[in-house]
Amino acid sequence: MKKLLLYSLVAFLSLPGFAQKPLGSDFTINGKINGMETGYIYLSYQVGEAMQMDSAAITKGSFVFKGKLSEPVMVSIAAARNIRSIEDPNITSVFIEPAVMDMSVSYGTFKQLTLKGSNSNDELEELNRQKAPILKEMEPAQAAYRSEKDYSKKPALYEKLGPFKARMNKVDLAYISAHPDSYVSAYLMKSKMNLLKLDEVKALYHSFTPRIKASEDGKYVYKEMLELESGSPGSLARVFSTIDINGEKLDLADFKGKKYVLIDFWASWCLPCRKGNPHLLSLYSKYKDKGLEIIGMAYDDGNSIGWKKAVEEDKIGVWKHVLRGLKISARSVDATNDLSKGYGVHVLPTKILIDKNGIIIGRYGGGGEDDEALDKKLAEIFVNIP
Repeated sequence: MKKLLLYSLVAFLSLPGFAQKPLGSDFTINGKINGMETGYIYLSYQVGEAMQMDSAAITKGSFVFKGKLSEPVMVSIAAARNIRSIEDPNITSVFIEPAVMDMSVSYGTFKQLTLKGSNSNDELEELNRQKAPILKEMEPAQAAYRSEKDYSKKPALYEKLGPFKARMNKVDLAYISAHPDSYVSAYLMKSKMNLLKLDEVKALYHSFTPRIKASEDGKYVYKEMLELESGSPGSLARVFSTIDINGEKLDLADFKGKKYVLIDFWASWCLPCRKGNPHLLSLYSKYKDKGLEIIGMAYDDGNSIGWKKAVEEDKIGVWKHVLRGLKISARSVDATNDLSKGYGVHVLPTKILIDKNGIIIGRYGGGGEDDEALDKKLAEIFVNIP
C-alpha cells in the first residue's frame, strides 16, 4: 500500500500546473515557517479521483493558503515540489477543513507541524498521542530494519515490526468503532480494509452516520467494500485475459470446468510474499497433478526485470505468472486494464481460491483467513483424488 501512496505523491509533485479547486465553503491557512524567509510551500489533497494542488509564496517566513472545501480533508504540506518520499523531513500530512486555521512549521521538521482551527486535526492528534508510546517502543526495531543492507536479513527484521503495528491498528480500529461521525474514522478506514474480513468491514461502514457515508472517504470505503465482497467466497470470480511471463496468452476462463485456480497476488518487493513462496511451491507440487493451477499476479508493473528475476530466484516459474496490468509513468498511474479489479486486494500477499465452476471458495491474506486455512481447504478438496 505504501508504494501505491508514493505513486500519488509523485504525480502531485511532478505536475507543472494546478487543478481547479473544489466548490464548497472557504478555508484559510495563515502560516509561519522557520528557516525559510522566501520561496514556496506546497499543498495537495485528493477529492474523488482528482488531485487538488496549490502553492503559496513565502514572504518573510509567512504564507497564506485560501480555497474552498466541502468537508474536512487530509492534505500534504511540503517545502518543495520534488520530494519523492513520505519519510522526507520536509513533508507531512494534516487534516484541514472549511475554517480559518493557523499553521506553524520549521524547515527540516515538518513532522512537528502544528495546526490550530481544525477540529478534525485535533481529533487526529489525540489519536496519535494514544499511539505515541507504541511508536517510541518501535523505534529501535524500525531503525534496525531501515539500516540493514543485507536483503536476506530484512524479512526477519520486518517481522519484528508486526507486534507494534498490530497494537497501533487495534487503537485505530477502536477509534473508528467509537467515532462513527468522525471524518478521521472514514479516513482511517481506507487503510484498514486489509485487516478486516468482509462482515467486519460492513459492520463498521454501516455504523457511520449519513454525513460520513456521504463524504469522499466514506464513498471510497463503500466502493472498496463492494470490491472486497466481489473477491470473497461465494462470489463469481472476475475473469481476465492477458499475456503471461512467457509471452503466451492466459485466460482465466480457460480453466473453468477443468481446474481449481489459486490466484496469488504478490510482488518481487514484497518480503512476506517472497518468504511464503517455498510453502506455495510445496502445495503446488502436492496438488498440481490433482487439478490445482496457480496464477501469480505480480504488482511489478514498471519493474518487469525485477519480477522475472524474483520468479527465477524463488524457482516459482513452474506455475503461471502475469503482471497486474497498470501503466505507470512519472506523471500518472493508468489502472484501466488492472486485472486485480473485482478482487478487493488491499495487501500483499493475498491468495484467492476459485473452484471449477468459477466461484470463489477461499480468500487467504487481506480480508481472509491464514495459510493454515488454505492448507486445510486444499486437503479437503483433493482428499479423494489419487
